[in-house]
Amino acid sequence: MVTDKTEFDAIVVGTGPGGGTLARDLTRKGQNVLILEWGFNGPATGSLLKFVRDCFLVGKSLYLTRDLAGIVRGVCNGGSSLYYCGTAFEPPYDMMNSHGIDLSEEATALKKEVPFGTLSDELMAPGGKLFLESALALGYPAKKNPKFIYQNKCKPKCQLCMLGCPYNAKWHGGHFVDDALEGSAKLIAKAKVTKVLTENKKAVGVEYKKGRETYRAYATNVILAAGGCGSPMILRETGIENVGYDLFFDPIRFVYGTVKEMDGAHGVPMSSVLHFEEDGILMTDLHMPRSLKMLFDLHTLKPHRMFSFNRVLPIMVKVRDDLGGRLTRKGWVSKKLQKSDYAKLDKGMEHAKQILANLGATNIYNSWVFAAHPGGTVKIGEHVDENLKTEIDNLYVCDASVIPEPWGLPPTYTVLCLARRLSKHLLGLEQAAANKEMVAAHAVAKA
Repeated sequence: MVTDKTEFDAIVVGTGPGGGTLARDLTRKGQNVLILEWGFNGPATGSLLKFVRDCFLVGKSLYLTRDLAGIVRGVCNGGSSLYYCGTAFEPPYDMMNSHGIDLSEEATALKKEVPFGTLSDELMAPGGKLFLESALALGYPAKKNPKFIYQNKCKPKCQLCMLGCPYNAKWHGGHFVDDALEGSAKLIAKAKVTKVLTENKKAVGVEYKKGRETYRAYATNVILAAGGCGSPMILRETGIENVGYDLFFDPIRFVYGTVKEMDGAHGVPMSSVLHFEEDGILMTDLHMPRSLKMLFDLHTLKPHRMFSFNRVLPIMVKVRDDLGGRLTRKGWVSKKLQKSDYAKLDKGMEHAKQILANLGATNIYNSWVFAAHPGGTVKIGEHVDENLKTEIDNLYVCDASVIPEPWGLPPTYTVLCLARRLSKHLLGLEQAAANKEMVAAHAVAKA
């Protein structure tokens, strides 16, 4: 075993919205930060090959539920946010307030640091415009979807959001990691953290594997931001056994229809949205690269649909599920969809078919079930406190795993806010310690 005696102020595990924000904030305040990322480091390329490498390795970035619903996560610099659709749904303020966490200040401040807003008409996907028009005509409360996109960099009629934007137009966690690296932060990629090192119920560092070697690194604080599936597995190896149970994920189905009026199938996905909050149903247009649609059609055993693309409008139906299931000892997701989940999916698909039928769509069909946004595995109020600290001192968790209740919406903005709040807490602790030392030194000098 190789031991790195270098001590850091903080070790951040993961480079998604949570890890990236913490690394940036702490580095900017002068802290010496080590960032550890299991996946590869490198810019987005918009290539299918990189997407498959980062998101479709079974047991690392691709998991199957008991219903054979695929859960995909990005294991790379930027995490899943490198491949998400740039959606900026507001945090669940009421839920967080009920757990003693007010995110309003962080949400307001972050809107000045990341690109936030609805797309211009020029950048709206053709299907997004038709989805919005048809839904409104039917009396649905549809609207444009807020996005984390630098619109001056975005290319009209592009289809690369879901493969990683090569134009750097879509904000992702890797942007904040890059900011941290411009300071004193250090990034080690292809480093899999296996457990947190502890002494006297206090975190003192981490153990990680890189290649065939095992290393140790030490720090004052350790923050796990390895995601809803990653962080609980590290905690279990550290000795916190009660995590990884009663989780949530968002079941998804796509409904496709051929629309003659649609002029091409390229554009920013999820540019319009329809949210039935009480029902726990979210619907949006979801233009995807041709290669991905072909993969989904093949997965759905509809190979004859694989070559229909330019006038096909995909509508994503995503629902809020209930807590249940568990992560197995090997990290697999053991959870089965309930009748209520399928009922929500069916209800959402009926809405989608009405929207497509109103557009005169033909050849309407739906995909198999997928899943996204696993969370609730290290819940606030149960496994971490309002400052995201675990039962082990100096050990924190900041990713979708801490969201305590099913929510049914993409969690990026929420995790950003939680990370900003945690960084302020950690910096406040540092300042309090410095003040205490100053007072002690002054007392000694006075004596």
